[in-house]
Amino acid sequence: MNAELIIRANARDAGALMDEFFTTFDFYAANEQEMIAAAWKLLCEKSADAKSEDGEPYYMHPLRTAYILAQNKMDGESICAGLLHGIYSFGVSREHIEKQFGESAAKLIDGTAKMVRIPQTHTTLQQADSIRKMLFAMVDDVRVILVKIADKLDRIRNIKSIPEAEQRSLPSEILDIWAPLADRLGMQKEKNEFEDLSLKYTNPDVYQQIKSIVSQTKGERAAYLEKAVSQIAQAAEKAGIHAEIISRAKHFYSIYQKMRKRNVAQNELYDLLALRIICNENAECYAIVGIVHSLWKPLDGRFKDYVAMPKANGYQSLHTTVMCEGKPLEIQIRTKAMNEAAEHGIASHWLYKKGKSHDLVDVEHLSIINELRKLRDGHVSDENFFASLKNDLLGDEIYVFTPKGDVVQLPAGANAIDFAYHIHSAIGEKIVGAKADGKIIPITKPLKNTQIIEILTNPQAHPTESQLGAVKTAKARQKIHAWLVANNPTAAEKAAKLEAEQAALVPRHVQHHKKGAGSAHAESAPHENKVLIGSTSNFFITFAQCCKPKYPEPIVGYVSRNRGITIHRADCLIYQRIRYVENRSVDVAWSEESLAK
Repeated sequence: MNAELIIRANARDAGALMDEFFTTFDFYAANEQEMIAAAWKLLCEKSADAKSEDGEPYYMHPLRTAYILAQNKMDGESICAGLLHGIYSFGVSREHIEKQFGESAAKLIDGTAKMVRIPQTHTTLQQADSIRKMLFAMVDDVRVILVKIADKLDRIRNIKSIPEAEQRSLPSEILDIWAPLADRLGMQKEKNEFEDLSLKYTNPDVYQQIKSIVSQTKGERAAYLEKAVSQIAQAAEKAGIHAEIISRAKHFYSIYQKMRKRNVAQNELYDLLALRIICNENAECYAIVGIVHSLWKPLDGRFKDYVAMPKANGYQSLHTTVMCEGKPLEIQIRTKAMNEAAEHGIASHWLYKKGKSHDLVDVEHLSIINELRKLRDGHVSDENFFASLKNDLLGDEIYVFTPKGDVVQLPAGANAIDFAYHIHSAIGEKIVGAKADGKIIPITKPLKNTQIIEILTNPQAHPTESQLGAVKTAKARQKIHAWLVANNPTAAEKAAKLEAEQAALVPRHVQHHKKGAGSAHAESAPHENKVLIGSTSNFFITFAQCCKPKYPEPIVGYVSRNRGITIHRADCLIYQRIRYVENRSVDVAWSEESLAK
């Protein structure tokens, strides 16, 4: 999905706009052109008087959405869904759509139209229900999500054209939902653009600082990269390998994350550069790694083989970082096919084929699809379970091995209990210990990438409340909770109390201490640490781990015994179960500084 999108025709000339579309994308068959033109006519007729916030005709947003899909060579039904994803708001019925466009197209349009905006300012259960519908829609037709990704991409690109309330919530929604989802679907370009634009609107000062850093070093970077490219090309030529070498600067959000995670100043940012080497076959990729490592010393622990062990989204590439002239240089090495998949992700499997209305593909290899199929009939209405599910599907991931060498993908922070339940529920229920690379480890210790995990069991063992509080995956949480409820009537109450106590003992963010006492600063997002009691923020504060409140969600606070004021989401069930909470509650609110973010 290309960021370069220019529509030259007059925005108020519907006929000229459609003519330009078909001139730009001339690969659609006659029957699909007829269907797309009919969808455009219906949209223009029904939304004739509607306008966006910037005064532009409403239909320009659906048209740009269709352009984004067509740039990715999506099929005609997807283009129709892009044009008509908001048509229900103009009084058009599902029956009308099916009668005019047929059952197959109507099903896709209907699925897309029903996927309303994630309600960021509403209750968690409302958010959960929206996300559940969105994710489960992928199980039946991935194109529904691809249309919505195009929709969200155009909205964040043209943020001034949407209502002001949505302008405030959209960047956070994209960072929370759409960028991780694009990543899980292997759509790297979309993920990067989502993150960069969201950073631009959530933290404009940092965005401009990074932009300035990248701009100031442009000339120096060009000479440095040109020299590195020349050295690799010469060495590869000697080895009889013809490869395409592309130099690039990293996208802004990744630079921002490095600044935060490593706590480095702007003048200490050296690894802003990366090279991508495109080969013809797998063997050449590994040969190039050897060539690169012979030219420069590789950094320890920075080589990753995603060719032999692809990511869950199907991504394949070799990654290495070397010290080139005293600066770290990241290098990605992949074949042309791997690069195509990395650029477009699941959309690369849906490229338009002339003469066919659509080309349904097998997406079974995507773990997110398989996970959703397993969970579709599960109890996902519970907000705590769904928070865990959302983390499983959209969060960062690690890869570990079974003793037999099978690869297991888990969310970052998962432990041996999560691993055991992933293998089989019966193993999870009987776990008493674990080994990582042959050494005994605590079963609650977070696992690390590439570890070989072995589970120790005992037939007398059973799940416990403490295990429920320690696991990270939805499956483990669900299975442990079900066992406890079935075998211990007071388990749910005990588990709630335990989670509340854990939340109070683990401070995520610390506000200013008293004058002269110094201060501690936890790593935080731009909107965090901005909570007021009355008119002051000069107090000791902890954000609850059970519900992880974020702006602009409604929040409540209570005075904990050892951790100052603990902040929960207003709808948090754990908060509601805290003993005597009514006597310890205080009125809290996000500060104006948070609102400005």
